[in-house]
Amino acid sequence: MTDDSVTATPATPEPATPPTPQPAAPAPEFAPAPQQPRPASRRLLRAGAATVAAALVGVVIGVGIIKTQYDDPAPATVAGPAGAPAPTVTPTPFGAKSNGSHFGSLRDLLLPVPAEFELGPDEGGYGNDTELGAGQISDELDAELQQIPKDKRDRLRSYWEGLHVKGTGVRTYRNSDGTLVVGLRLRQFNQQEVQRINEYTAVFTGDTGIFRSGPQIPGHPEAHCYLMPAPPSAPIDYLECSAAEGDLLVVMSVEGVAPLPKDKIVGLFTMQLDRLASPGASV
Repeated sequence: MTDDSVTATPATPEPATPPTPQPAAPAPEFAPAPQQPRPASRRLLRAGAATVAAALVGVVIGVGIIKTQYDDPAPATVAGPAGAPAPTVTPTPFGAKSNGSHFGSLRDLLLPVPAEFELGPDEGGYGNDTELGAGQISDELDAELQQIPKDKRDRLRSYWEGLHVKGTGVRTYRNSDGTLVVGLRLRQFNQQEVQRINEYTAVFTGDTGIFRSGPQIPGHPEAHCYLMPAPPSAPIDYLECSAAEGDLLVVMSVEGVAPLPKDKIVGLFTMQLDRLASPGASV
């Protein structure tokens, strides 16, 4: 059975503001009566293609793999009495500063695999537990931009440079019976744009009438969730949540047997956002 609901894909952004969304390809087809989600995470993360957040950041951060080094200085050691060796201070491996910027590995900032879950399917050719860096992403962006007109290419390249992208972390999760697949992404770039894109996505998914309302995330008013268009009889459902945490745009994509266990999904997203809380993400 084919889901003929309308989906949307945003247009190319101007250098300083997110783009106006435009209609895109139809939603994925559903098998006649699948009992669990397909293992490929391409379908899982396809939900993001319908949002501005994915279009602005997924296109320019969705490829390339590299360990990202951050330029935050290591904590200074504490001076001891004259003649005595200075005590060693163990640096915090990752966390958030009071200004909202995060440091450390994005893989460390991602939610560890919870009980009753295991690592999920690979995301493309990059595996299921990945940190993507800015250098190779930029090279891949250049290759992708060759497919669009030069005036739009130049505007997108200018916008990319203004984002000051550091990288993105990706981890996927699958529950023990294989009926739920979750993908979490942390996209690190300019804080003002993180906030702008998250707010715009909330308006876009709430006002167009295309998406179904999702659950609230208690304690995180900046977070919002929405379900992809689907007929009432669809055996598989799709949900996406987005939130801004300082310089991190947090996106969670969910695919599972309908109806989705929304309490469990809310719990996972809450744990991820709590881990990124500023100041000081918890180990």
